[in-house]
Amino acid sequence: MKLYYTFLLSFMLLTASAQQPDTIFLKTILKVHPELFSGVMNHPTHNEVQILYTQINRDKNNVPHFTSYSYQLNANHYFYPASTVKLPTAIFALEKLHELNIPGLTMRSVMKTDSSFDGETKMAEDTSSADGLPSIENYIKNILLVSDNYAYNRLYEFVGRAEINNKLKKYGLNNTRIIGRLSVYDGGENAKHTNAIDFYNDDKLIYHQPAQYDIKDYPMHLDNMVQGKGYLDKNDKLIMKPFDFSEKNVYTIADMQSVLKRLLFPDSFPKEQQFNLKPEEYKFIYHYMSMFPGESVKPTYNRPDYYPAYCKFLFYGGDSTAVINPDIRIFNKVGDSYGYNIDNAYIVDFKHNVEFILTAVVQSNEDEIYNDNKYEYTTVCLPFMKNLGQVIYQYELNRPKKHLPDLSAFKFSY
Repeated sequence: MKLYYTFLLSFMLLTASAQQPDTIFLKTILKVHPELFSGVMNHPTHNEVQILYTQINRDKNNVPHFTSYSYQLNANHYFYPASTVKLPTAIFALEKLHELNIPGLTMRSVMKTDSSFDGETKMAEDTSSADGLPSIENYIKNILLVSDNYAYNRLYEFVGRAEINNKLKKYGLNNTRIIGRLSVYDGGENAKHTNAIDFYNDDKLIYHQPAQYDIKDYPMHLDNMVQGKGYLDKNDKLIMKPFDFSEKNVYTIADMQSVLKRLLFPDSFPKEQQFNLKPEEYKFIYHYMSMFPGESVKPTYNRPDYYPAYCKFLFYGGDSTAVINPDIRIFNKVGDSYGYNIDNAYIVDFKHNVEFILTAVVQSNEDEIYNDNKYEYTTVCLPFMKNLGQVIYQYELNRPKKHLPDLSAFKFSY
């Protein structure tokens, strides 16, 4: 009974808050659940939390209309976006295939990556694919299913740094830059160079892309780009000076959600602002974004490393024992690095006609040393993400809607 009244009070407060300016709603939702969020709320930096929650209300024609609420949203306050940059890069790789317009070149063509500059990686095989050969299709599967870094690096090299950043500007993602590979200490001149790549159908070469060099720098001067008191370098030597993020990727919460909206609801954007994707490519991305790793046959992902709810932070956290709700699908892209956990998610409950978008970041690095793999992911960050997603979901279950959504476009067989 106590739980019932607690939820009723929460619901009443939140309903009232929803009528206030958009910064009030989420602050209230955090305060009304101190048992879940007080650790973060009372932390001196609030653990760098930023949240953007978007309600979706359908009209009688099933057209979505969006209402957004934010907490500590600040495009000038830096956080490391980690693997979340992989989603726009994957989209731009598919766009580039269309723009090249080469007969026979598709996302299933064999993609062999050469190395032509210091530190670059060759890739002529891919044991995770059905035929043992690399392709854009299989790289995107690996990115969406388990956030594979090397798959992202190959697509970063294919699209090219200059084109990635031109595309970001084209779509109005002006607070974002993608300027390097992941997990290989990329930066400086190395990041400006991208590999030569050959595409084949069977044994026939159909496209050769020479090595590229991006002459541009993409300076951004944000708060919080220098953090902590020390870090381990690539040789595991402790350097006692603050860690500098000023040459790393930038991808803000608002821009993340803009990409997700544009991907999931293209008709809500002007034609010239829609991604250059075919209907089957939209479905391909939706399918693998919402698939759990254990549902994939090729690539195959086995426990314990890839537990059932792997990479679904905003509903399941990092709980390797979580029981999957069969009615709910999460279309998302996560990131985790340097103590940051990020998730950019569209959450759908087909049984109860619930849908909403939630994007959030939280960090914990109490020893203020970077690269030491001593972050409070399991005790602070992932529980926060899980609780946030669950509380918003419970609110959405009770939020009245004039028109129930038709969600069939997002329903797949797995």
